[in-house]
Amino acid sequence: MRIVIQRVTQASVEIEQQIKGQIGHGLLLLAGFTPEDTEEDLKWTAAKVAQLRIFNDTEGKMNLSVQDVQGDVLAISQFTLFASTRKGNRPSYIAAAPPAIAIPLYERFVQLLEQAVGRPIQTGEFGADMKVSLLNDGPVTISIDSKNRE
Repeated sequence: MRIVIQRVTQASVEIEQQIKGQIGHGLLLLAGFTPEDTEEDLKWTAAKVAQLRIFNDTEGKMNLSVQDVQGDVLAISQFTLFASTRKGNRPSYIAAAPPAIAIPLYERFVQLLEQAVGRPIQTGEFGADMKVSLLNDGPVTISIDSKNRE
């Protein structure tokens, strides 16, 4: 599992000119999955996101988690995180999980994230043509791959 985390002051996802998910201060997550991802990958990543200290404390140091600041989370599925650009100019997505595998992984990740954060998570819609808007705070952008956790 690969995830891009962006600390935001606001973010939203629009599908067919309708807002599907919208948050204020918190995290925008772009999540991609492979066929090899396991429940352990999902649990580890959800816990890491919930506990990652990337919000400023009163002294301006990144020392607080999304839980600490009671921030919102918007999770968007994004298979292009597994794009391979080694050959040619057209990315290959063969490493990304196909929908039959990725959808259950994405849905389970959202459940685990809700448990880890302790509040509902806003989402996009898997496979939809989504328009994602955000105001990156900092800017702070971090990428995590569950296969590189050791």
